[in-house]
Amino acid sequence: MSVSAAKISKTNAARLLEKMGIAFSLHRVDVDEKDLSAVSMARALGAAPECVFKTLVARGDRTGVLMACIPAAAELDLKALAQASGNKHAEMVRLKDVLPLTGYRRGGCSPLGAKKAYPVFVDHSASACERIYVSAGARGLQLFLKPDDLLRAVNGRYAFLARAPV
Repeated sequence: MSVSAAKISKTNAARLLEKMGIAFSLHRVDVDEKDLSAVSMARALGAAPECVFKTLVARGDRTGVLMACIPAAAELDLKALAQASGNKHAEMVRLKDVLPLTGYRRGGCSPLGAKKAYPVFVDHSASACERIYVSAGARGLQLFLKPDDLLRAVNGRYAFLARAPV
């Protein structure tokens, strides 16, 4: 169940949106530490999984670290991410490296407010949603905003990144 933003401590991601004058709402839900999947988050939010986006951290052979936001139930197409980002090859960053690179831990990685402003690519399917959920930078805390506003906030791009799980 989500609670009002007045009762939720703001994260760096939320403060960044406020500073930019971007409208959003914050939603907190209880999380099961044994199941930090975005599909479980969608279920807890009572939202369609195609409008709840998980943030994955990858590394391109030419550009270095980048972030990809894809729908909860989808898998990241690394070849598509490489192509969209101007790389020949992209691979997932090891889980143990996500926290030192971004300042975020698994289940709470946000495309906003990371330690460094990495390139962000959002799956094109986000544009079909009026608003989407993305992590606010803490487990169980989600931002709800227009996808174009997210792109503006991170200076990101839409790309065809997601594929259905195998």
